[in-house]
Amino acid sequence: MAEVMGKDGTWTFDGEVLRIVPGRDRGVHKLRQLLGEVAVPLEAVAGISYEPGKKGGRLRLRLREGADPFTQAARGRISDAADPYQLAVDADRTGVAGYLVDEVRNALVIEQVPDGPASRYLMPGPSVPLTAAGGDGTATFDGETISLEWNWSVESAKRSAGPQRITIADLAAVEWIPAAGLENGYVRFQVRGVAHRLPPKHDPHCLVLWGLEKETRTVAMLVAAVTARLPHPSASGAPPALEPAAPASAGAGGTGDGPDDHDALLRRLRELGGLHRDGVLTDEEFALAKQAILRRF
Repeated sequence: MAEVMGKDGTWTFDGEVLRIVPGRDRGVHKLRQLLGEVAVPLEAVAGISYEPGKKGGRLRLRLREGADPFTQAARGRISDAADPYQLAVDADRTGVAGYLVDEVRNALVIEQVPDGPASRYLMPGPSVPLTAAGGDGTATFDGETISLEWNWSVESAKRSAGPQRITIADLAAVEWIPAAGLENGYVRFQVRGVAHRLPPKHDPHCLVLWGLEKETRTVAMLVAAVTARLPHPSASGAPPALEPAAPASAGAGGTGDGPDDHDALLRRLRELGGLHRDGVLTDEEFALAKQAILRRF
């Protein structure tokens, strides 16, 4: 058995499964702590590496394409610090880290594990139920049904449509575009048989995202759980679980100097104030988000 322990977490390999447990240190990203322990079967592994640094180093695990619904959902949408398949290695654990890498690589060769795409998910998605709060509402997933409830800031079209209930059987795909700059992001639940694509703020099957850190980690968990229950991307005729992540287009003015950008910042401040009053944001989260916006004026 090979094991690497440190403030960032613990990786343990027993020859068949690599167990990843996030650390409890304040510096460990909250998304990793929310995801909790992850058991990676050897057949899901495409490769592993250790990158030495000035103070310690970093372990990186590469999974086979299509093996893990969380990776399928979060790829390109979360930071390296939030990635559960990276581990900061303390300076006194570098030798053990190298040993763990050798053990995993040897096992991959002995078991002749292919590094190509997997034909099915080899790992489960996050446990349900899960809830993710966005800019204009909240999405809840219980494993079978996605429920969308709107808040005070929702546009009239969504308010008129009322709360939404979408079963997994009726879901064609889920599309997650993170917020970028002054442009909001969104999660769109694409319903079978609904061809039109309204703008996110008017689409009753869409949750608008503002790009807050707490929002991103809860959305990552919920989208991963939904992805795990959709047909695998390799299934014949199955739609992709997610469209490729792409940055949203820049807002009017682009530099933050124009009146449109100024109005957008003021609007964002009002929206944040509403979330704070509703209890969605804590005092600390509200203060940090407000400071980030005020720096753009």
